[in-house]
Amino acid sequence: MALTGLDIFKQLPKTNCKDCGSPTCLAFAMAMANGKASLDMCPHATEAAKETLGAATAPPVKTVKVGVGEQEVVLGDETVLFRHDKTFYHPTALAIQISDKLSGAELDAKIAKVNDLVMDRVGQRIAIDMIAITNCSGDAATFKAAVEAVAAKANFALLLVADVAGLEAAVPAVAAKKPLIHAATAENWEKVVALAKANNCPVVVKGNGLDDTAALVEKVAKEYKEIVIDFGNTAPAKTLGDMVNARRLAIKKKFRPFGYPMLACALAADPKEEVVEAVTYVAKYASIVCLKADEKQHLLPLMAWRMNIYTDPQKPMAVEAKVYEIGDVGPDCPVYVCTNFALTYFAVEGEVVGSKIPGYIVAVDTDGASVLTAWAAGKFVAEPIHETIKACGIMDKVNHNNIVIPGYVAIITGKLKEISGLDVIVGPQEAVGIPAFAKARYPQLMK
Repeated sequence: MALTGLDIFKQLPKTNCKDCGSPTCLAFAMAMANGKASLDMCPHATEAAKETLGAATAPPVKTVKVGVGEQEVVLGDETVLFRHDKTFYHPTALAIQISDKLSGAELDAKIAKVNDLVMDRVGQRIAIDMIAITNCSGDAATFKAAVEAVAAKANFALLLVADVAGLEAAVPAVAAKKPLIHAATAENWEKVVALAKANNCPVVVKGNGLDDTAALVEKVAKEYKEIVIDFGNTAPAKTLGDMVNARRLAIKKKFRPFGYPMLACALAADPKEEVVEAVTYVAKYASIVCLKADEKQHLLPLMAWRMNIYTDPQKPMAVEAKVYEIGDVGPDCPVYVCTNFALTYFAVEGEVVGSKIPGYIVAVDTDGASVLTAWAAGKFVAEPIHETIKACGIMDKVNHNNIVIPGYVAIITGKLKEISGLDVIVGPQEAVGIPAFAKARYPQLMK
């Protein structure tokens, strides 16, 4: 049962020192009970309180880290079933499989291809997160050689999939990279967990459905708690059902055997079907999804889906509010004004590029709201636009007095002219109209 504010308050120092940012210890305790504060914010908490409250207030899904440094992947630490209840914190890690049957130039080419699975979407870097080396050869020495080759050249965290012999050969060689070890089963869990503990690596516990996996996790957790769960299913529908039930039990019932990140493998042979399967797992609680697909055109929709699922619904995607120079700009170039909502900005940017007429884009800080939403909220009206134009100094870079605003907010033209002294030009309502608008108005600037 979750602790109440009073239960937590009893464990606090009761000094009302305000060092935690709350006015009183009771207020801090209530914030902790509501998930809005954590015990590490109290610098005076005793070790006994940390031990008692740490376990009681831990997130329903434990945090597990794979990899080190820039390659580190954080899994778990989730607290809700639905992101609108609060938010989802750690996006599903995508792991691309590499067989240890590859070697030499063929293996190098595969590693290079996987390393290149990095793309840009609405100004954000999206990429895979892990490389899963699988012991398809069945030979421990071959597996070790492949793991060492991948570890030396890969840009991502490692997932090692092998039997006990393969893992015992490979794990010590790359332990410094903190790979995820797959897998501890009912038959071998003592050896695999001992290997994981000795090398300080997280381990996948692989069962056979809900009941079997829960029983196995309980055994392993007594020895080691850096765990990721694999339900061992061979049918997507069963995998989906088990993950949903496990997350529900972890969140609603605080059932600790399921309070760990979950791994799922996409089974379809066709890459498009494999991605569709992976989309389902991303939406329904998988912390890691393993795939064979390694083409950008297949993975981009999956990455975009993941990006959308793990975007905080209470915090719109936004770009920095500033002046952007598009193309080889000069003093005669147009000045477009838009909001700093990411999708708005990149739609405008793409069309300015497509017009082949260089220009400046002034992104006004609207807290990430779109044009009409920001206008309705009073964030994209004459005054804030004027203040932004004045503060950024854009008019000192051009030899004209014109700014272009979206057609949807033409109603602010008169007020903006009055307070700014600028010539306000009403542009297209939609970004798609920018090329025709620019070519008609600035033909002399076409590149």
